[in-house]
Amino acid sequence: MTTGVVCAVRGPAETVVVRELAAAGHRFEVTRRCADLAELLAAGAAGLGALAVVSADLPGLDREAVAHLRGSGLRVVVVPGAPGDRLGHLGADGVLGDAHDVVAALEAALAAPADVAPDPAAPPPAARVAARLDGPADPVSAPGAPAPPPGRLVAVWGPTGAPGRTTLAVGLAAEIAAARPGAAGDAAARDTLLVDADTYGGTVAQVLGLLDEAPGVAAAARAATTGRLDVAVLATLTPVAAPGLRVLTGISRAERWPEVPGPSLDLVWAAARDLAAWTVVDTGFCLEDDEMLSYDTRAPRRNAATLSALAEADAVVVVGTGDPVGLQRLVRALGDLTEAGVGAERRVVVVNRLRASASGPRPGDAVRAALHRYAGVDHAHLVPEDRPACDGALLAGRTLTEHAPGSPARRAVQALARHVVGALTPVPVG
Repeated sequence: MTTGVVCAVRGPAETVVVRELAAAGHRFEVTRRCADLAELLAAGAAGLGALAVVSADLPGLDREAVAHLRGSGLRVVVVPGAPGDRLGHLGADGVLGDAHDVVAALEAALAAPADVAPDPAAPPPAARVAARLDGPADPVSAPGAPAPPPGRLVAVWGPTGAPGRTTLAVGLAAEIAAARPGAAGDAAARDTLLVDADTYGGTVAQVLGLLDEAPGVAAAARAATTGRLDVAVLATLTPVAAPGLRVLTGISRAERWPEVPGPSLDLVWAAARDLAAWTVVDTGFCLEDDEMLSYDTRAPRRNAATLSALAEADAVVVVGTGDPVGLQRLVRALGDLTEAGVGAERRVVVVNRLRASASGPRPGDAVRAALHRYAGVDHAHLVPEDRPACDGALLAGRTLTEHAPGSPARRAVQALARHVVGALTPVPVG
């Protein structure tokens, strides 16, 4: 059986690649020689081949373009533009060391699993949480000691209607940072990282009173796309907002969402796990796989940032409001999460802004009964309404932990942080 190959190779290497494939007999056939990235993407979308051989220096080639090719069903092999090029950031199925070895490289790409592209620059994939996982060890490393394990990533998500995703994400990150050993002054302790990945208008910077001249998450995504993102670069993009708490600011204007593509964020999460012991991600509300609504199924995804964070997260904190409308939205949202691949074993349900005026004289009992009956949720964390404390913290540009440590809302978020950290930290043995 002959396998079609689409080529977009620049310079003398193109002739070598084509000759080697022709010499392979009926195993491979060059079905299109493309002059640029646009022609390559079109050939892939048209189904003209099962493999693509692409020059790394092809103008416009980045991780998202490779993801589009793989989404069209092609395995991608990259030809380095110069000796020693590090191309793991592209997410290709293989890197061709020598043009004369193209047949072996294509056969290896075909033999690789179809759903996951090998990425030599990325750390081993993090295990998903079931009940308890191996947690991060103490990050202090002596010279020559092995690097600490990847940190944990927690996504904060909730349905439409402003249930308090950002407030909860900021509070959760602040509580984890405050509770970390050494957070009060041990410079060797790994920080907690708060990421604003809400592409409908992030407000984490405003909530914390940070001067947000440029969105850090967009800069990190650009660095990931070009292969420049590492722990040092990410550290320069994440200012310290509180002791032990770093912040990667988001895009405040919704029309800038194309600057935060999902394939690039996959590398941002990997770098975040290396930088911080804990990463808390504030996400957008929408889970709609929006490119399916258009004829161009390889178009950039409006909700890719949220979907990427949810797919990578070790735990997902699902937040709704404590009123009839908010609870109805929360029940439906839990079903949407299941369809998006976020199972109950990774979810922590939180009901925010709980108040008797909206849920009756015993709001906690009423909310728990409703969630058990309509969503099968046996345990939910309740955060009481405390508008004066939250407004005061917002006005001061501080976390609730700093501004009102005795607030009932703060104590509830503190208990939530203990639960999340405990669920993702191993139980000592011996």
